[in-house]
Amino acid sequence: MGGTEHLGMRREGATLVLTLNRPEAKNALSLPMLVGLYDGWLAADADDSVRSVVLTGAGGSFCAGMDLKALAGGGMAGEEYRDRLKADPDLHWKAMLRHHRPRKPVIAAVEGYCVAGGTEILQGTDIRVAGAGATFGLFEVRRGLFPIGGSTVRLPRQIARTHALEMLLTGRPYSAEEAARVGLVGHVVPEGTALEKALEIAERINACGPLAVEAVKASVYESAELTETDGLAAELACGWPVFDTADAKEGARAFAEKRPPVYRRA
Repeated sequence: MGGTEHLGMRREGATLVLTLNRPEAKNALSLPMLVGLYDGWLAADADDSVRSVVLTGAGGSFCAGMDLKALAGGGMAGEEYRDRLKADPDLHWKAMLRHHRPRKPVIAAVEGYCVAGGTEILQGTDIRVAGAGATFGLFEVRRGLFPIGGSTVRLPRQIARTHALEMLLTGRPYSAEEAARVGLVGHVVPEGTALEKALEIAERINACGPLAVEAVKASVYESAELTETDGLAAELACGWPVFDTADAKEGARAFAEKRPPVYRRA
C-alpha cells in the first residue's frame, strides 16, 4: 500500500488508514512521516475505491508535534527524503493539511498526545474522535515559537474565539473532555477505542453516495467564508450536478425497492 518507516498505510474496506508510526518519539513529526502523509493524501484522492480516510497514531499517541530535540540538534531523521522536499518545498505544509484538502472525508482517531503540530494537523481533519485519555494543546508559545501550521487562522474559525485565544496564548494542555466542550473534537470514547469509533463513522460514510459525500464536503469548505448569498450560490454549483448522476437515481431506486444501494461513482 505504500507508506514509509514512520507512516503506515493500509486498507480497511473502503477506508484508507494512515498511521503515524514513530511511537518511541510519541509520533513527533519527521521527514519520513511528512513524506508518507502527503503520499497518503494523494493516494486517497487518486483511488476512487477509497471513500474515506482515518488518521491515527501508533503506540498510544497521535502526534507530539515537531521533533524539538532534532530541531535543536540541526537535523531530522530520514535525510534520504530530503530530495522530495527540494522538489516540492511546500510538501510539509501539504502533509500537515495546511496547503492541501483531501476530497475524501478525513476522520482523526486520537489517543494520548495530540499537541503542538498534532493539534495543527487535527484542524485539517473533518471529523474527530478522541480517547478519554487524550491530551490536546498548542504549546508553541511556551517554547518561544509560533504555531505556524495554520492555528492562528483556523482555530478561531472552528471553535469560539475566546477558547481559541486561550489555547493559543497560554500553551496549556487540554483534556479530551475539555477539547470536546470547546468544540475541538466531536466524540470522546473510552481510552483505546478511538480507532474503532473512527472506523465505525467511516463505514457510515462509505455506505453513502461517494459523489454526494465529496460534493457536500466541498460545499461546506468553499462556502465557509462567503456571504450567505454567495454561499448559497456555491452550494447550488456543488449540489445540482449530483442530482443528474446515476448514483442519485440508484439511491432513490434502492429506497423504493427496500435494498442497500450500489453506488458506482457515475
